[in-house]
Amino acid sequence: MQEVLKIEGKHLLKGSVKISGSKNATVALIPAAILADSPVTILGVPNISDVGYLGELLEALNVRFTQVGDDQLIIDPSAITNITLDHPGVQKLRASYYFMGALLGRFKNVSMKMPGGCYLGPRPIDLHLKGFEALGATVDFKQGTYHISATQLIGAKIYLDIASVGATINIMMAAIHALGRTTIENAAKEPEIIDVANMLNKMGAQIRGAGTNVITIDGVMNLHGCTHEIIPDRIEAGTFIIMAAAAAEEVTVENIIPQHLESLLSKLQEMGVELKVGLDNVIIRRASNLKPVDIKTLSYPGFATDLQQPMTPLLTQANGKSTIIETVYVERFKHCQELQRMGADIDLIPATAFINGPSVLYGDKVTATDLRCGAALVVAGLIAEGITEIHDVYHIDRGYDNIDQKLKNLGANIWRETVE
Repeated sequence: MQEVLKIEGKHLLKGSVKISGSKNATVALIPAAILADSPVTILGVPNISDVGYLGELLEALNVRFTQVGDDQLIIDPSAITNITLDHPGVQKLRASYYFMGALLGRFKNVSMKMPGGCYLGPRPIDLHLKGFEALGATVDFKQGTYHISATQLIGAKIYLDIASVGATINIMMAAIHALGRTTIENAAKEPEIIDVANMLNKMGAQIRGAGTNVITIDGVMNLHGCTHEIIPDRIEAGTFIIMAAAAAEEVTVENIIPQHLESLLSKLQEMGVELKVGLDNVIIRRASNLKPVDIKTLSYPGFATDLQQPMTPLLTQANGKSTIIETVYVERFKHCQELQRMGADIDLIPATAFINGPSVLYGDKVTATDLRCGAALVVAGLIAEGITEIHDVYHIDRGYDNIDQKLKNLGANIWRETVE
């Protein structure tokens, strides 16, 4: 037996939706909290399964993890024990690797299994490991477990071959207690990195330059607890904006930071979607005559790879040929095969999709192969004729807080069923 998500298409969306705290920030902030010597309170935590998996890992480390109300977490690491992390939770999400940097920073050694998560093609962690080695750690990989240790971590100049978000945050956490200054060059600039640096600075860290391509960390002796509110989720916001562009009479997406969404909003305007951008919200009306566009995914502030999948079904409704070139995860096109099953006319060559529109989409049984593929299938289900049945919905629940209820509130006909 498994749970599926069903959507009856062609119900126009109307009303307003409030965006939750950032998933990509949350999964780094929770491990970062173990660097403190007293409780850390995090506000605006999204209700997603990844938070539950991280909670299991905290409990394995003897860290107290208390949920207050819907969206507050109190993390008390004062009695933490540094055990080998071979817990099943490590395999359930890729962001479990943030415990590497946090535990290495706090204890000078960490042992943990290879992290899991969505398969988007090869996603090695060699940049993270090179950063740890530059700080003076030795890395040993035996029988599927990484053993990383140092007698003393010493500040260093580290150049990242690729501006990786994960490596930037992980090295930042490992360098917190290193002797002297660490400089990360060609650092990633994503807003989630700024959020993690802001919380660490509230805890007593000395981090400068987050959000630019050079970050400096001056080592400190200890970190204390703090209270921190997570930034809004720009990918959830983008997904709802795309859903509205595809299927809304009029929808207001609230609790957003418009600057984080500029690459998406400009593409939608180019397509002819009617947008009214406010200080912390955007009002979207569906356009009847969409123009095709070309998209190339890039690291921030370019077009987010996490939004190219939800964007694809919208492009099937444009009049003409649109192109998506994927430069971040070149194999990230599994959603296209599922959309073809629903009637989409998409041609694939390596790292590129050509979407020929407009296509009429028809409800079918489809599978969420990863988190953002699941979001793409929800967008497709909203505009398809008939009923779409999405399997493996656990992928969607990893990153979208209460997506079916939020859509129901906007007038979508969406529900869950248990099937054989």
